[in-house]
Amino acid sequence: MSQPITLRRIYQARGTIAPYAVRTPLVRSDALSDMSGRDIFLKLETAQVTGAFKIRGAANRLCNLTPAAQARGVVTVSTGNHGRAVAQVGRALGIRVVVCVPELVLPHKVAAMAKLGAEIVVAGANQDEAEAHAADLAAREGLTMVSPFDDPDVIAGQGTIGLEILEDLPAVDTVVAPLSGGGLLGGIALAVKTADPDIRVVGVSMAKSPVMVESVKAGHVVQLPEEPTLADSLMGGIGLDNRHSFELIRRLVDEYVLLSEEEIATAMRFAFLTERQIVEGGGAVALGAVLHQKIATLGATVVVVLSGRNVDTDKLLTIVGAGQ
Repeated sequence: MSQPITLRRIYQARGTIAPYAVRTPLVRSDALSDMSGRDIFLKLETAQVTGAFKIRGAANRLCNLTPAAQARGVVTVSTGNHGRAVAQVGRALGIRVVVCVPELVLPHKVAAMAKLGAEIVVAGANQDEAEAHAADLAAREGLTMVSPFDDPDVIAGQGTIGLEILEDLPAVDTVVAPLSGGGLLGGIALAVKTADPDIRVVGVSMAKSPVMVESVKAGHVVQLPEEPTLADSLMGGIGLDNRHSFELIRRLVDEYVLLSEEEIATAMRFAFLTERQIVEGGGAVALGAVLHQKIATLGATVVVVLSGRNVDTDKLLTIVGAGQ
């Protein structure tokens, strides 16, 4: 049985992942601060190795495997960024990596995973079906399943973002971050609320099939049909047997915000033209929530997590051009 996810475990994760992940910048957004009348800071996980925060959790999970498990290899399910991170760390550690992807995963993200040496298996119309196939592979081939979000080591790894926020901005009173499976937001929330329970945590998702948000509303895990969205990295279910991230989110998150596709596009455009940051749709939703003034209770000192930059160039240029 795994140990509980604690602040100590997040600190341990920071030491574990140091050879594989970088400490990312926290920068003030003058534009958002002027618009909102608050101090708004951007946590640039866009500057992270592999272009997204996922390397933190992946490194912590793979490094904590036993030597025997590392020798057998791992299997995971991903819409892109997690698989890329697992492949990156797997290559560094000499671990075989198999990534099961649903049919809706974008080609450029599949190519990025394959380039890092991952074995790609397209399986199922959605993430839940791909996860079922991954579990079957794990059982048949003796591979270790590496969850994108519902794993204590993964959550602790993502929680290191919270440590950096607290150290770089002790006055923080609100953290706004993307929400999908809950590994990122759950880890950050655990870190910051252990330090100060009064820090508000806001989770932001797309309006199309926001599984975690609807699950929290229902009081139990639900399934929703997946719909194409600009926030493709947030797509997918949270696992019907979710054991960790759902409870963390339900317990620690203060507010939920949903964005339309146009609001996501506007956030990506703002990030590029005003902040000079390349941000993918899923990585831009927290910024969008602040930009469109959709957060009911926003504090005076706010951190907005930009969680990834892995967007197709043509798509980004189209979105930026549409606003000109």
